[in-house]
Amino acid sequence: MSANSAEPTARLDVVLVKAGRTKIRYPAELLDDDGTRIAVRAPWAGSGVRDFGFVRFEAGDVFTEYYWRDRWYSVKEVRAADGTVKGWYCDITRPAVRTGGELVVEDLDLDLWRSADGGDVRRLDEDEFAQSGLTETDPGAASAAVAALDELEALARTGDFHRLLT
Repeated sequence: MSANSAEPTARLDVVLVKAGRTKIRYPAELLDDDGTRIAVRAPWAGSGVRDFGFVRFEAGDVFTEYYWRDRWYSVKEVRAADGTVKGWYCDITRPAVRTGGELVVEDLDLDLWRSADGGDVRRLDEDEFAQSGLTETDPGAASAAVAALDELEALARTGDFHRLLT
């Protein structure tokens, strides 16, 4: 399969790495890979319900996830089992790496949530990022991570957010 096509039944294992260890691995359906952006779809891969207070991820939820080889974030559209969009959960990450049947992404702790109606945009886990020590161990990556979070927040607040997904 070329980098510019996705077979309808193609599968990838999405591997989220944090601090050098695999945080989660789950199978996903490859929707598209244009050489820069990779799109996959997968059911909620967590165990049980994850209640953030502003959104719940639970069995039946479906995530359409967008990863970039040249950007420091990923965007996950979250839909309930009935197809209703809950919102978008964005992870600040190093650029994605696809090797064969694996898509590896390194989580850098910062996150952003945008509700379906755009009325709730919130930065998440800035305390974890500060405690990670990345600003000391890899200042360039830390700077890229903060810039990515700022970019996503601006897109989420100005209504240009959807252009990332088309």
